[in-house]
Parts: sequence; C-alpha cells; structure tokens
Amino acid sequence: LDDPEDSSIQVTGDTPYTSAATFEDLNLSPELLKGLYVEMKFQKPSKIQAISLPMILTSPYKDLIAQAHNGSGKTTCFVLGMLSRVDPNVKRPQALCICPTRELSIQNLEVLQKMGKYTGISSECAVPMDSGNNDRSRSRPPIFAQVVIGTPGTIKRLMSQKKLSVVDMKVLVFDEADHMLAKDGFQDDSLRIMKDIERVNGHCQVLLFSATFDETVKNFVSRIRKDYNQLFVKKEELSLDSVKQYKVYCPDEMTKILAIKDRILELGENLGQTIIFVNTKRSASMLHKALVDLGYEVTTIHGALTHEDRDKIVKEFKDGLTQVLISTDVLARGFDQQQVNLVINYDLPVKYETEPHYEVYLHRIGRAGRFGRKGAVFNFVMTDRDVMIMEKIDKYFGTRVKEVASSEEDFKVALKEAGL
Repeated sequence: LDDPEDSSIQVTGDTPYTSAATFEDLNLSPELLKGLYVEMKFQKPSKIQAISLPMILTSPYKDLIAQAHNGSGKTTCFVLGMLSRVDPNVKRPQALCICPTRELSIQNLEVLQKMGKYTGISSECAVPMDSGNNDRSRSRPPIFAQVVIGTPGTIKRLMSQKKLSVVDMKVLVFDEADHMLAKDGFQDDSLRIMKDIERVNGHCQVLLFSATFDETVKNFVSRIRKDYNQLFVKKEELSLDSVKQYKVYCPDEMTKILAIKDRILELGENLGQTIIFVNTKRSASMLHKALVDLGYEVTTIHGALTHEDRDKIVKEFKDGLTQVLISTDVLARGFDQQQVNLVINYDLPVKYETEPHYEVYLHRIGRAGRFGRKGAVFNFVMTDRDVMIMEKIDKYFGTRVKEVASSEEDFKVALKEAGL
C-alpha cells in the first residue's frame, strides 16, 4: 500500500502502544503471515495498520474507534484483527463483523478468506436470502463458523433465534460504523446486538471503523463505550488527494447525458472503469435506458434488485466484463474495485433539499483512485440548487473543485491533469 506518509493521524488513549514497522512485530501466527505476504502481497503495514493493529492485538484488548481515508486499508486492519484473535482450535463463533450492505459483507468475507487462507479458520456470511418465504434462517443449522460477517437485521435475527452463539465472541466489528450507529442508519439493530453480546459475555472487544464520523456519531459512541482508544485522521485531509475533482455545468438533462456519451465514455473508454452515481432508482433506470438507446453497454445496480441480480452485477463489474456501472448509493460505501478511475456524480448527493451529504460525497469520490491510484470525479451541476450544493461541498472540504467547459479539448486536459 502506498501511503501518503504525511497524513496526520491523531491517537488518544492511555495505554502506550508501539507502532508496528513490520508484520513480524505483531506476533502473528506463521499461517497468517504467509497469507499476508503470499495471498495479499503486502510488504509492510500501511500507516493506519501500523498504528491500529497493536491497539487491537494487545491485551487488555481495549475498544477502538478508528477513522481513516477510503482506500487506506481499513478493511485489512479489522480482518487481520479478527483472524489473529480467533483460536483456530475452538470451533465456535469468536469474531463478528457487521456491515451496512450485503455487497460489503460479501466483499469483506472474500478479503478474510484470502488473508486467512492458510489458517484453517472457518467463516461465513449472514446476509438476507432471496426466498418466497421471508425467513429462511429458522431452517438454518446453528452457525459453527469462527468468523461471521453479515448485515444487522440477519445477525440480530440469528441471535434471537439462538442460531448464532455469542458466548465465545472476542471481537465485534462495525464496518462503516458511522452508518451503523446513525439514527437514520442501523442504530437500533447495532445497539441491540451490542447489548445482547454484553449480557452473556463480558470480554468482547468492539472495533468501530469508518471513513467518516460526524459529531453526532462521535458523541453517541462516547455514550455507549466507556474506555476506548481512538484514532482519527484530520477532516480536511479526507478529500483524497490522488483524485482530481471537477464540476461540469449542464443546462439540462440532455446535456448531462451527452456529456457522459461524447466526453467521458468516448474519451475514457481506455481508462479503466466508470461508476455513475445517481440519487434514485428512477434516475438510474432513466439514465440506463438513455445510454443503452445510444448504443452503450451499461449495467445498473440499486436496492430494488433481487440479491442474486445485485451479486451478479457486482461480480461482472469486478471481473471487468462491464465497463460502466450506474449505481444508487448502495455502492457508495466500501465498494473496492481497483480499476475504477472515473466517478461521475450525475446527481449530487443531498441530505435534504439544499444540504449536501458530505459523507456520501466523500465515499463516492473514494471509489476512484483506490490506494492512492489516479482518478477523476466529474460533478454534474445543472440547477441553481446544484450550484449551491457544490459551493457548500467546496467550502466544507476546503477545496476548489475546478470547472471543466464542455469542449472535448477541456475534458482531455482534465483527464490528463488527473494523470489518466
């Protein structure tokens, strides 16, 4: 992982930890080290790993709240944390990771299985199943997997049906924790799961990982967890330096679609893959139809698809079979695809009428330029409201998003500036 070496990480907590210069410093099992070097092809811990792993792996195993850039290696921190806390000889659930979406659960499980390939540690996904009868988990045998990764509703249900034992749980991870603990996210389920574990188990370490933590979530966390370590990256540094951000003024919808067709897809077809973010399923379907009518092959993913379809579309995109993916925010968080170099905000992310959704903006642009690779983001600005939202985004992150005129030449220059 190439790290922006100068990124300033603030750490609070009263236990002295030594930052790990090598993976050997962490006393990992030989099997786990082999997975890191052979399967993951890591050479040394990234900055956030070097700082957070000793906190996760050192007794008294204090809780940790960690916030760091998209693409900085957060996933590997908690996956490695879970794998190293599991006793391979105890064939019962010992680590639980909760994620906001099915896609993220599956992706995290894939990372875990790759990294833990030589450890013999068993793992499984607990996500909603497609079935006529809504609740298949009753007929599901109890879970013996040592690591379980899944979505809050399914995990909560498996726990209440006593299919998932938490007696031996050593680690509870919340990925995208800001969303998991937000009022409009999964707060109730997350709390329920935490409380149910605490009731039978006094020694489960809680790890909260996310790219964004707003004040509400920070305050909430300090209410529910007593003694914990924190690790935060400064706010301004969150706007991903390796990704160039642009805005494109479009007088109307037709212009937006033509900008995608003539500028971005034509010029960008050899540049890797593109994700186009929209705010609604309706907007997704409309854009999909328009681009297909113009002769482009695009795929679209949104929350109303069946789970099988969602999985298939993600897999095709990850395997590089499709170049352009239109998505609502189901994929804004945590979706890792190294080949994505272009992100288009067809609709700017809004929280309500005139308030931008800063966190979602950050998560969306974080899909381009994973791990410090080059990438470009084009924000389409059409209405007066868009203009206002774009200004607020600029102000919030302390950036100046550059305007690109609509000529082909300007787009070529912009892509070149972005290193593409």
